[in-house]
Amino acid sequence: MPSNVVLVTGVGGELGGKLLARLGSNEQLERVIGVDTVPPSQWLVDRMGRAEFVRADIRNPLIERIIADAGVDTVVHASMTAHPAGPEPRVAVKDTNIIGTMRLFAACQRSPRVRKLVVKSTAAVYGAGPRSQAVFTEDSPLKPASSRGYVSDAIDMEGYIRGLRRRRPDLTVTTARFANLMGPAVDTVLTRYFALPVVPTIFGYDARMQFVHSADALAVLEQATMRDIPGTFNVAADGVIMLSQAIRLAGRVELPVPSSALPTVAPILRGAKLVDFSPDQIQLLTYGRVVDTTKLEQEFGYAPRWTTREAFDDYVRGRALGPVVDRESLAALAGKVATSAVSGQTSGRAQPR
Repeated sequence: MPSNVVLVTGVGGELGGKLLARLGSNEQLERVIGVDTVPPSQWLVDRMGRAEFVRADIRNPLIERIIADAGVDTVVHASMTAHPAGPEPRVAVKDTNIIGTMRLFAACQRSPRVRKLVVKSTAAVYGAGPRSQAVFTEDSPLKPASSRGYVSDAIDMEGYIRGLRRRRPDLTVTTARFANLMGPAVDTVLTRYFALPVVPTIFGYDARMQFVHSADALAVLEQATMRDIPGTFNVAADGVIMLSQAIRLAGRVELPVPSSALPTVAPILRGAKLVDFSPDQIQLLTYGRVVDTTKLEQEFGYAPRWTTREAFDDYVRGRALGPVVDRESLAALAGKVATSAVSGQTSGRAQPR
């Protein structure tokens, strides 16, 4: 049964905003509504076509009224945050991820007109570790690096999905577990990480990295919205690149630091409002993560158009990244990071009596 009235959450983000613009230009849809706590950018206003924007917080019970009054039959939950671009208040993000998702799903459950739910999740739910699978499938166990991290929110969200499906077996639910997004306009912890002039890595490790181009991620969400394709799907590009290779492609300088020193280095980058290393990110940069996309291609019917290498190259071109030429700044930052790493190790050793 085709979608007629679609509601998209998280349209303030790049993926949710572009999806709203794409659906707003689709004449097959009767109405498209985007909700977020922040107003749309001018870029989105110029491209959203017939789509409407409602400034609303999905943590507020008002979301149920919006869904009921508009006669929404399809909900796309694109506001889940698993990889904040920079340091953000943990409580606010968790409230949106957990309380917001619960409110939204409760509204879907109570609305007899809602018949389809599309959810943006993350492949980070599989975790990353020395004993992890070489390639994760959709049936792999979910293991976050931290029980209090952003990725644990995604695992909780998927638990709510299973509960909703039990209470509303008539709903068509599609869950997309995206690999790390990559592209010229993507702003995540990883895209900021690769733009650092000196990129700290874990000494002795070279993680396998797998990305998905934002254009492919957008296409998957659009296809899930317009068609009935129930199930959970890994969404990632073909191929992998090593972390050290990605750093060289971006023209950055790699600075290996002992894993024990990274907690000392991380506050420097966090304090400069650059990146925020969560336990999940540290695990990823240490061990890497690769997912299988057979189900995406065979059951969902979509083959990503960009490989991992092509997606990363497009990011590098779009950000105009190149070899670092400011040698003085480079040397100063490298010295500061190296000194902090050494002092962190020294302070952690037992002092002789």
